[in-house]
Amino acid sequence: MVQILVIDDEEPIRKLLARIIELEGYKVSTASCCREALQLLSQQQYDVILCDVFLPDGNGVDFILEIKKYSGDAAIILLTAHGNIEDGVQAIKNGAFDYITKGDDNRKIIPTINRAVDETEKKKGKKTASVASYSFDTIIGESKELQQAIMLARKVSKTDAVVLLTGETGTGKEVFAHAIHQASQRADKPIVDINCSAFSKDLLESELFGYKAGAFTGALKDKKGLFEVANHGTVFLDEIGEMAHDLQAKLLRVLETGEYIKIGDTKPTKVDVRIISATNRDLKKEIETGNFREDLYFRLSVFQICLPPLRERKDDIESLSYMFLDRFAHKLKKKISGITPEVLDILRNAEWKGNVRELRNVIERCSIVCEEQITFEDLPLELQKRKSDVSPVKDSFELAEIERMHIIKVLQYTNGNKTETARLLKIGLATLYRKIETYKISI
Repeated sequence: MVQILVIDDEEPIRKLLARIIELEGYKVSTASCCREALQLLSQQQYDVILCDVFLPDGNGVDFILEIKKYSGDAAIILLTAHGNIEDGVQAIKNGAFDYITKGDDNRKIIPTINRAVDETEKKKGKKTASVASYSFDTIIGESKELQQAIMLARKVSKTDAVVLLTGETGTGKEVFAHAIHQASQRADKPIVDINCSAFSKDLLESELFGYKAGAFTGALKDKKGLFEVANHGTVFLDEIGEMAHDLQAKLLRVLETGEYIKIGDTKPTKVDVRIISATNRDLKKEIETGNFREDLYFRLSVFQICLPPLRERKDDIESLSYMFLDRFAHKLKKKISGITPEVLDILRNAEWKGNVRELRNVIERCSIVCEEQITFEDLPLELQKRKSDVSPVKDSFELAEIERMHIIKVLQYTNGNKTETARLLKIGLATLYRKIETYKISI
């Protein structure tokens, strides 16, 4: 179970954050000050720590160094009501994973925590994926639309052309970006990823371009930006449509001249990088609303590849499902013989708004709760209900019994942990409690 610690002196905020995070299936502890936090840190290892900057007995930026003494692998996310670039840069320098402004960045809290959990798991060795695992040969699917995208990507990988990957969330844009890099002449050089939606404007500028010592309070020495780190390699700019308008002008200069000016510098820094960007937004509409520069769009979209949604490549669903099943069966150390034809039929006809990523998550949940093979009863409730909507055989009583048995099975798997059960079922914790009471379930 992922352990998360929330440190904030304001009780309403502390409780609200804890509630939001618990509904995502994480175990949460709270502290109101540095002293309470140290007591908890001395007793428990945490995967992610959210810490307010202004605490009654200390400063969160400085407190990072103390946290690291107890939970060195923890990802630390700083929260502040009044963000500024000096604190943000110093926080990153002290070892923070991210720096979020309360209110403005509330929608980023859960995605940032999820990314932090992934980072912590990588440090602990729980994930074995590596850059070398990215290649066109590992992309599963024989559909015409996907093969067309792969063919285009293979061709452009041999050049230094700028590439724009478009498509819905979860279609595999990151996989394609890394595959293009691995098939290019820059494969022996670094590829640096950055999600433009994960940083405030000032922090994103600092991360991309770096700064000179003395540029602001706390900038004690020069810092290389990601463009400089990736020199002679590739920069992958994910969620490019989220980049602030004035930063877009600086990116345009890099594309046109190969130069940029670090924060606090007077001389340009020259780099040789290939830029691959990705977005799930319609950038032409963003141009019409004034959110995206038209000249930058034309430079980024020199070679555009649109990745098809999963609903347009249904013939690939079976092979993808078995690939994920093999992966999770190995991870869970379970022997799972396969997937029933009924389940495969349901999977092929599902909507998959979250695309390949959503399919992966469904197979993971099924792998957890199934016995010898994945059956109808192992599917998430929303897929079971969707099947019943078009099947006259099942009446409401049978549906209720299916739901009841599914909840019992997941509760048994989690040893009665209701927070984890709600996460796996993709329902709210309050909804789970209500269903437990309705169905008179006792675990």
